[in-house]
This record gives sequence, structure tokens and C-alpha cells, in this order.
Amino acid sequence: MKNSKALQFVLAIGTMLLTLFLLQRGFIFLRDAAVSKIVIVVFAILWGVGGVAALYTVANWIVELLPTDWVPRIQPIVFVGPGLALLFWFLAIPVFRTLVLSFRGPNGQGFDGIDNYIFAFTDRIMLETFRNNLLWMVFGTLFCVGLGLIIAVLADRSKYEAIYKAIIFMPMAISFVGAGVIWKFVYTYKGEGSGISEIGLLNAIVLAFGGQSQPWLLIPPWNNFFLIAIMVWLQTGFAMVILSSAIKGIPAEMMEASRIDGANEFQIFFRIIIPSIQGTLITVTTTIVIFSLKLFDVVRVMTGGNNGTNVIANEFYLQRFTYGDAGQASAIAVILLLAVVPVMIYNLRQFRESRAF
Repeated sequence: MKNSKALQFVLAIGTMLLTLFLLQRGFIFLRDAAVSKIVIVVFAILWGVGGVAALYTVANWIVELLPTDWVPRIQPIVFVGPGLALLFWFLAIPVFRTLVLSFRGPNGQGFDGIDNYIFAFTDRIMLETFRNNLLWMVFGTLFCVGLGLIIAVLADRSKYEAIYKAIIFMPMAISFVGAGVIWKFVYTYKGEGSGISEIGLLNAIVLAFGGQSQPWLLIPPWNNFFLIAIMVWLQTGFAMVILSSAIKGIPAEMMEASRIDGANEFQIFFRIIIPSIQGTLITVTTTIVIFSLKLFDVVRVMTGGNNGTNVIANEFYLQRFTYGDAGQASAIAVILLLAVVPVMIYNLRQFRESRAF
């Protein structure tokens, strides 16, 4: 019996080594093979999915051959360990390296102490980015969640609910860069005396009503609100779908009973719907807040951060890839991380509390 189990263990180890060898040869084939891209794609899918499945299967086989007391201790590590290793390699190590770089000079050399952080909290442009991110966080989140909630409630009472929701959710299928390009045409301004007719949609509407065309993206601080409108256009559909699902989970009997007791629609909305979906409402709000803090694509495409529209993520990009200052860029990245972490912690706490009930 012992010899049989030892033979199985040796066989399992040999299978693991063979699997690793085949994966390594597959990687070399993908790297060096001069074949069509279709063959490469198909092979990569089979190699990746099949290789991972084979590794887990063989690793689990080896664990189950160990003494009974060791199986429940090692088996979780086999399945969770690779994921934790990836998180450590691609998240924890970069965060640590960024933190170290934030105390160094422009080229990542020397030791500048907290000079980079002093720059981040005293520089005029950085203070402007903090202000703009605050505008995005407050007004962008307020309009996204508010409109999403109102539309979810109203659409739920219409027989054309699916059509309305599909139209409002459709912008979510567009990338942020694509949305920036689309809205750049909306806000386009050719200027008076240029001899070129206005092609921007917003200016065309203004001119049609006898108004005067305006350089919408060149008027601070209002240009920030015009950019926030793009975020509202993109994210309202997300908020609407999630909140609508939560509203549909409210028992219909509760709503009918409140109406029979004489409650009007506003009382039902504020005293039944809002408390019932509070957990979902908080989750959606914190998700959009995190998005507004990390915002980059729309500002980069639309204005490049000029004319008072700069945000934290765009300033990080400029410091690192335009000015080549790794120290200041790293300090900005650490500040952005610290701004996002409390929101995530609050979200997780609310999620745990909701599950406790």
C-alpha cells in the first residue's frame, strides 16, 4: 500500500514537471513562432486555459496524496496562493516601489525627503487639480447617482422600460477616449472672424436660437462642468441598472400596503425605497466616487488639462512622461492612492454590515 502511494506521488511529481516543461515550450513557441496570427491566438487560448487547468489539477492531485492532516492545510494555498502571488507581484511591490520613489529626486536618485509631498500640497497647479477632482467627485457623483435613481424609479413604471434603459445604458459601451472624441465635436468652437461655420452641436443650437457661439472648453471654471457632463452621460446608465435591480427586490406587498395606508409617492420614495436600497446606493456612490478620483481619459482627450481643467491623474502623467520627474509623479500617485483607500474601506465595511443582516 505504501509502495503504491509512493509510486503515485512520484508519478504526480513527474506529471507536474512535464506540465511545467510543456508550458515553457508553449511560451517559447508563442514568442518565436513565425505563423499566422490566428494560429497564435488559438494556441495562446488553448495553452493559457489548458495550462492553468492542468497545473491546478496536478497540484491538487499531489496535495491529496499527502497525509490526511496536511490536505486541509495545503489545499487552500494551492488554489488561493497563485492569486495572492499575482496580487503581491503586480500590486504590493509596485506600491512599495512608488512609495520609495516618492522620497527621491527627479531621476529616482538621491533622497529628497518630503520635498515632493510639499510640492504636491503647495504648488498652484496641484492645488488646482485637487479643486477640480473635488468638483468631479461632488457634482459628478451627485448627478450620476441622482439621475440614475430617478430614471430607475420612473422607468420601472413604464411599459417601455427595456427601451428606455437600453438607450440610457448605451453610452457605457463606449470607451472614455471614444466619449471624449464624441463630445469634443459637441463643444467644438471655430471662433468669430475665422470664416469657418460652427460645426459644434452646442454652438449650432445656441446660434439657432439667436445666441453667440462660445469656446466652451476655454472658460474656467465652467469648462470643468462641461467635462463633468460627459461623466454623467457615461455613468448614469451604470447607476440606473444597479439601482433598478435593487428597487425590483423590494417586495411589492410593502409598496401596496403603504399606498393603502395613504402614503403618497414621495413618501414611498423617501421612506420605503431609499431605506430599502441604502446598501446598494452606498455601493454605487462609492464606486463612482473612486472613478471620479482616478479620472484621466476624458480630460486628457478633451483639454489635456489646460485652461484650468487639470486633474490629479493627468498631472501624474505629465510629471512622469512629459517632465520626466519620477519623484514628484510618484508622490502624486501615492496621494491619489491614499485618497481612494478610505472610500474603498468604507465601501467594504458597508458591504459586511449589509451581509450581517
